[in-house]
Amino acid sequence: MTLEEVMQKLEAMGTEQTKKTFLRHGAKEPFFGVKIGDMKKLVKEVKRDQSLALALYETGNSDAMYLAGLTVDPKSMTKERLNNWVKKAYWYMLAEYTVASMAAESDYAMELAREWMDAEEEMIAACGWNTYSNYISITVDEKLDLAEIGRLLKRVNETIHEERNRVRYTMNQFVISVGAYIPVLHDEAIEVAKAIGKVRVDVGQTACKVPLATEYIKKIEERGKIGQKRKTCIC
Repeated sequence: MTLEEVMQKLEAMGTEQTKKTFLRHGAKEPFFGVKIGDMKKLVKEVKRDQSLALALYETGNSDAMYLAGLTVDPKSMTKERLNNWVKKAYWYMLAEYTVASMAAESDYAMELAREWMDAEEEMIAACGWNTYSNYISITVDEKLDLAEIGRLLKRVNETIHEERNRVRYTMNQFVISVGAYIPVLHDEAIEVAKAIGKVRVDVGQTACKVPLATEYIKKIEERGKIGQKRKTCIC
């Protein structure tokens, strides 16, 4: 498929209702308003062509950028290109999902997660926290820096409520990820979750809610899923 053909298919899949929803969440023109489930129908056609996936991201069209994240091979991404992608991820769907999940499966996952978490730009910092959370979800504990993760839990406990809006959201998600995927740090994550309590995030004119970390981790525990890693975090 050519770039023009993919863009035409995305345009045909878009709806005004989805567009209105995405606008309330932070998306900006240009984009068509394609539901993620519908977009995934194109993945098999696009993923055979990595240059096409890269071209999709460079369009600046949010739908195309999200599709690029679903189809690009993370192992083919250079550090330079990953940094380029995160700078262009202007709203949370691109920063916290597209780039964060793809970066977590790249060869530069931890290097960039640490760098991005301390960024001045809110979306880059949020991406950094979610990159780390995603990496935790797919990586065996033996390859994780448990001491560093413990220090990050402490950092969340001490700073989350003074952080920027979307950074608060992804810090809360980090606590959930640690509690869910690392059994030896489960209790520590629970204590931090209790300490931070309800995390307030401005989600605009949407029905989105910030999960209460204690309850979320408890539900995972009740299902017997603590420590069960994911095969991929790209979705």
